Amino acid sequence: MKPTVKDVARSAGVSLGTVSRVLAKNATVNENIRNRVEEVIEKLGYSPSSLGRSLRLNKSDIIGLVIPDITNPFFADLAKHLEILASAAGYSVLLANTHDDPLAEKKQIQSLLGRAPAGIVIAPVSNSLVSERLSKEPVCVTVDRPLAGHSLVSVDNVEGGRLAAEYLLGLGHRRIGYIGGPGTTEVSLQRLSGFSDQIARAPTEHGRSVEFTVVEGQFDYKSGEEMGRRLLSVPANLRPTAIATANDQQAIGLLRCSRDMGIRVPEDLSIVGFDDIPLASLVLPRLTTIRQPVHEIAEIAIRAVLGRGAINGPILLPPTVVERESTARFL
Repeated sequence: MKPTVKDVARSAGVSLGTVSRVLAKNATVNENIRNRVEEVIEKLGYSPSSLGRSLRLNKSDIIGLVIPDITNPFFADLAKHLEILASAAGYSVLLANTHDDPLAEKKQIQSLLGRAPAGIVIAPVSNSLVSERLSKEPVCVTVDRPLAGHSLVSVDNVEGGRLAAEYLLGLGHRRIGYIGGPGTTEVSLQRLSGFSDQIARAPTEHGRSVEFTVVEGQFDYKSGEEMGRRLLSVPANLRPTAIATANDQQAIGLLRCSRDMGIRVPEDLSIVGFDDIPLASLVLPRLTTIRQPVHEIAEIAIRAVLGRGAINGPILLPPTVVERESTARFL
């Protein structure tokens, strides 16, 4: 049985009115009392419903969207597509940004459930704590990253990594570097797994072994620069002739690093990203990358949370290679 406001008041030793004032962020509540009530709310897992009447009438018009980092262009693009599709269906999107922090995510989910959303779309943090808080009501669909007990809509990250490696091998590269994302993120591990497995098959499929170096960073521009400098700060006859990255932000940071080091792209170094964010086609040279079908991911997720399309098991959509100007055949 879900805890009620009476349970909160009883456990905190305060009146119902005091609990209501705490929930309403009323500044007149004593700080010690406020902290005590908030601790009880957290302990009991109470979710106040400001849309109780709407929920009873089944007229909630809010879809919750929980993402780890709105400054990441991939998640910003995903949020845009979700909002457009939700609006077309008569729903508003309430966005919560967790900053890749499991505790912040837990609080955001608790607050969001209090708004009685029609459904929730979530890209969970790596060590998420919210799986048990998200029951079958409202419908919850995960995107990009898995969450135990919930349906997933994502690109096939293993296949995406494999495609990137196959593409570079096909261009004749045999000294290849890879900038991965955080080792705690399943998406990072999947992309690296697909890439490294394809590299391991190179002697059989391409007749030559490959010198392969992996470094790990964050999903941001700075890591692309820093990890790129680590891979490229070796004699020219030893450094990679091609580097793939776990996302486009890293690849764009690597482009800058290469330019600063006087290494020409693609003449001296080929670069492949992952995601195909809008900026990938605007930087110079324009970035070759592995495209995620963001619109399709958003469409399937929205249909699922609105009960217009069932999801049985994870849905992994096919990635594609988008060839632009940052890659060239190795001669």
